[in-house]
Order: sequence, then C-alpha cells, then structure tokens
Amino acid sequence: MLANAHPALEDFAAAIVHWQQQAGRHDLPWQTSRDPYPIWLSEIMLQQTQVSTVINYYQRFLARFPTLQALAHATQDEVMPYWAGLGYYARARNLHRCAQQVAEQWGGQFPREVCDLQQLPGIGRSTAAAIAAFAYGERQAIMDGNVKRVFTRYFGLYGNPASRAVEIELWDCAQSVLDAADPKLDMAAYTQGLMDLGSGCCTRSRPSCEQCPLNTWCYARLESRQHELPTPKPKKAGRERQCKMLILEQNGKILLEHRPSRGIWGGLWSLPQYDDQHALADACLGLGADIEQGQKMASLLHVFSHFKLHIEPWYLRGPLTRVAEPSPEQAWVAVEDLPGAALPAPVRKLLCGINEIIGSAGKHIP
Repeated sequence: MLANAHPALEDFAAAIVHWQQQAGRHDLPWQTSRDPYPIWLSEIMLQQTQVSTVINYYQRFLARFPTLQALAHATQDEVMPYWAGLGYYARARNLHRCAQQVAEQWGGQFPREVCDLQQLPGIGRSTAAAIAAFAYGERQAIMDGNVKRVFTRYFGLYGNPASRAVEIELWDCAQSVLDAADPKLDMAAYTQGLMDLGSGCCTRSRPSCEQCPLNTWCYARLESRQHELPTPKPKKAGRERQCKMLILEQNGKILLEHRPSRGIWGGLWSLPQYDDQHALADACLGLGADIEQGQKMASLLHVFSHFKLHIEPWYLRGPLTRVAEPSPEQAWVAVEDLPGAALPAPVRKLLCGINEIIGSAGKHIP
C-alpha cells in the first residue's frame, strides 16, 4: 500500500525531464543515436553493471561488431572475448542469439512494439520499454533497480521490491505517472532522467535529496525514511566454494578448458578446475605431469552475486613425461595468444600472476 497520499502525479514527469536537461548525463556514447542496435547493446550491458564499467566494453564491442548483421554472422567464440570480464555471461549468449533472431525473423530490423521486443532472447519488460522509448519515442514505463529506488521512496512503498506484489505496485505507479504526464512528454529525456536520478542523486546511501527534483512531494524525504526505503531484501546465508585450478605450461603453451554454456563463465575459456587435491593430482597424471613437482600459488577469492569462490591455483611447467592429449573441451593455447582469448577476469589475473615465472623462459602473458 502506498504511504504517499498526495503524489502530485501531474508534475512528476515534467520535473524529471527538466532536471535531466539541466543535470543529467548527456555524453554517454549510446546517447548519440536513435538506432536501436547500439541502444539495445548498451541496455543489455548495463544490466547489473555500472556505466563507468560498461563504456569501454561498449566501445570495443561496437568497433568489432558495428552492425547487428556483423554480430549475427559472428560465432559465439568470436563474440565472447569482447564480453570477457563484464560478467553475467548469459547476457552475451542471449545477445548473440537475439542478433541472429532479429536478422532471421525481422529482416535485420528491431521490431517497434514492446510486446515483440519482449519475445527476443535476453529482453525483458523494462529493457524492451527502454529500447522503445530511446529509439522510437514510445510512451513506455521502465523499472530497473535505480528506478525502483526512486519510486519506492517517492510513493512510500514498503515491502521487498523483488516480490511479485510490490513489483506490480511499482509498475502501476510508473504507468500512473505516464498517464498523468503531458501527451508531448519527451520520452527519451524522461527515461534517461529516471535512470540518472536513481544512479546519481537518489542513491542507496546518502541520497542528495536537496538536489532532487521530486523532493517537494517525496514521502521518504518528508518523513525522513530514506534509510528504510527500499525495504531491504531478506539476507541469504552466504555460500562459499573451494576449487583447485591448474596452470599447466608446456613449450610456451597453457592448457585451457572451454566452459559449458550453462553455469559460471559459460562459453568462456578457463583453466582446468577441480574440486579437490585428489582430482587435481589424477588429472595431472593423465596429462603426463606430477602435481608434486608443481608450485602452489597464492589463493584468490572471487565474489559472485550469489556465492564466493576460493581458488587455489597450482602452476606446473613441462616437459611432461609424455605427449599430453587434452580432452575434447581442452586446448593448448600459446602464451602470446592469451590476450585475445575469452578468459574470465580472475583467470586472466592468475595468468598475469605467473609472468615473473614464465618470464624466465622468455615468455610473457599480457
């Protein structure tokens, strides 16, 4: 139930547009075009990732795949190196599938209708609305994490924002704002303004209420409840996992393993990973190596959204006792080719950590 009995809906959207024009962001690389392809690319990259992180990835990706057709005609192995390090790799796989589907079923042109956009891989309700608003000026409400924070505080909406009941109310609030707004509302400015307000002003901690264009009628500011809204999600017990990773070098090459499409780092190349020391030792024997001759390196902690992974890396250099035959999902990759490989960020960090060791053999991992 909404606590704000006087939300002044008729002024909400206009205030956001005016604020965005004065104080919002106008220099983001994807703001220079109404072409739905770069807009879609930016929206997918920005899911659960900060703008400052996305910009370099976006520019590099677009330089390699400047059109939807270029992306659709590429293989997944060609795409993944340009996403490696950005995380949430299902986004990259869906991105590739979406490009192929638009090319095959929509003649290479993104559909204009939100209902059609939502049928494409990786595009949900809010992403579809953002694409339609930015590319076509469609009057559609969005609801990402930052926008949820703005609406829960302004309307005084309590309850877990991830729950179905609260989410329905949030969408109703978003739609009611658009229903009350001027028919000639600048949808691109309004949509961008909501995003900017949530990320730069109505922040999770220490919101800048004095600079907020909605402060006159905001429930959280009027009642000093900013710290209570949005209602914190119930905390889950943190999960932790342990694994061993093998850095096996032979003749200036490193053994890599292609990760399955599903699961963490799906579709990327990684180091062979094992649950315990016995599995690691057995794998080494199968490759003609002895783990007892290996060097245990400093452990590395990598934090995912839902668990922590403790990585214990082992470095082992040949010559091997016999020619090692990798499994079908494994491959020997030359050290000089590693910079172009689609490696997860922690794996790249581990490989960089053995530069000094490999350097003695005249090799270097950038």
